[in-house]
Amino acid sequence: MNAPVTLLRFVATAVFAIALAACGKQEPPAPAPMPAPAPAPVAMPAPMPVAPAGVQVASIDLGTAASPNLLAKDPTATFAPTGAINAVVSTTGTAASATLAAKWTYQDGQTVNETSQTIAPTGPASTTFTIEKPDGWPVGKYKVEITLDGQPAGSREFEVK
Repeated sequence: MNAPVTLLRFVATAVFAIALAACGKQEPPAPAPMPAPAPAPVAMPAPMPVAPAGVQVASIDLGTAASPNLLAKDPTATFAPTGAINAVVSTTGTAASATLAAKWTYQDGQTVNETSQTIAPTGPASTTFTIEKPDGWPVGKYKVEITLDGQPAGSREFEVK
């Protein structure tokens, strides 16, 4: 009879242990969910270079003549009293129509010559402005001012010696 008592004690102890474990101990709280990683920044593609709007003056060169490739031949800033003086205006960009103008002045601001040309470039281009005076230019300092559609685009000073 000892076996039933022992068995009963074993069962009672087991039930007591389970009850004690269930009541006395709490389960640790479930860990907080890990926040979702922040999305990696999306690399934005580099902006495409914007093509210049219209036509722009790239350079103004002075010379004794314009070469066949429309560059200033014998570039200089000093001219003889006789002979032609050329301003070669290089442009970039495109335009259905644009107006380049050249105003030539003598040292005190006196206008020597004003002329304009309408252009319709489809890419890099050159336009030549020429002044001549068969009886010779007075010695002194001069300036040519270039405008593009009425807006200043650059100038060059030169001298007649």
